[in-house]
Amino acid sequence: MFKLTRILARNATVANLTGARNLRPRLYANAAALNEKEQTLTAANPDEPIDIANPYKKDRQLCILCKHNITPHYKNVKLLSQFQSPYTGRIYGRHITGLCKRKQEDVEKAILRAQHCLMMPGHHKDLDFLHDPKLFDPEKPVRPHKY
Repeated sequence: MFKLTRILARNATVANLTGARNLRPRLYANAAALNEKEQTLTAANPDEPIDIANPYKKDRQLCILCKHNITPHYKNVKLLSQFQSPYTGRIYGRHITGLCKRKQEDVEKAILRAQHCLMMPGHHKDLDFLHDPKLFDPEKPVRPHKY
């Protein structure tokens, strides 16, 4: 043990014990200039990875009303009739319309309010709106039935 400490004492210098990095400012007069050069060299190193966006990340799915920033209103009967069955007057569910939960609730409330105000029929779709463009296909739901 005594020999080991004697060998360490002979070979040890201040630079070995504290590290060469800590002594650089004392050894060089332009230590700040050297540190800036080191930082620019490491920043422009071509071997470092480049930050890019994930090419496999899918875009967030938005419902058709959120995408166009539309809020359903009970006076907009033409829009609300799109979410109503032409034969029974039933309101289509979320799995058929593809709406988000909040917009689906807003559509249901607006349809019920329009029906109470007698702006929309309750048991069938108004004949004026039968040939409107389709926002979704009720025959092919977004979330199909498992049977």
